[in-house]
Amino acid sequence: MKKLPISVCLIAGAEAQRIGRALSSVADWTSEIIVVINEEVTDGTEEIAASHGAKIFRHPWTGFREQKNRALEYAQQPWVLALDADEEVSPELRASIEAFFESGLERFAGAYCARKVWFLGRWITHGDWYPDHVLRLFRRDAGRWAGSPEHCKIELRGAEKKLTGDLHHYTNPTIQSYVTKINYFSDIFLERQLEAKVRWSVTGTVVRSAWRFLRAYFFRLGFLDGFPGFFIAASTAYSTLVRRSRLYQHLHSSAPPCPAPKSR
Repeated sequence: MKKLPISVCLIAGAEAQRIGRALSSVADWTSEIIVVINEEVTDGTEEIAASHGAKIFRHPWTGFREQKNRALEYAQQPWVLALDADEEVSPELRASIEAFFESGLERFAGAYCARKVWFLGRWITHGDWYPDHVLRLFRRDAGRWAGSPEHCKIELRGAEKKLTGDLHHYTNPTIQSYVTKINYFSDIFLERQLEAKVRWSVTGTVVRSAWRFLRAYFFRLGFLDGFPGFFIAASTAYSTLVRRSRLYQHLHSSAPPCPAPKSR
């Protein structure tokens, strides 16, 4: 089949264990693959990307948003499909993209889809994790990465269309990998609070944490995903509690009192 006029843009650190799945899902029907790899990576990521026909560029790490925009600068096709190394275009999403290019393309500047996570041995289809709508297909001259450095998103100039089919996401292969991210994101959240001079609130901290569990598990039907659904709701509430308690810790940190001198 004729390849679609799409540049797949992807950034990567040490992703040898999973980048192959991402690239295999797009290599035979897109016209170009751009992979920007962190300068220091030596785990075989570059060799795997090259085996899928990718154009590879090395750059020092500058943050998610800046690195993704750098990848866009290398794209040559009129349309861009932004992909992460831990994602995969499902057959259903591929068919939807192909249909998009066959009809109605001129009316839109981009298209978005649902992202579905594989976690604890199953697809998560309820709760806070699904559907996680993301805009990933866009005209190269109409989109750019914006938002916060750790939660960047495409800023699109023009109309967008919803695609059918899911973008598969393998972001957390284990509970351990999920838990390690809590401290990373809480550090960034604290920095933003300090910059904005936010006042800490015990009510806000408790209510927001409890609400995240109730919303994910009951209102968004997380209980239908079995124990993984409960774990996601509970851990999301916990991560909210950690993030919003970091400001309290910052404001109340002090050295422990010196021990009282021993009496003679």
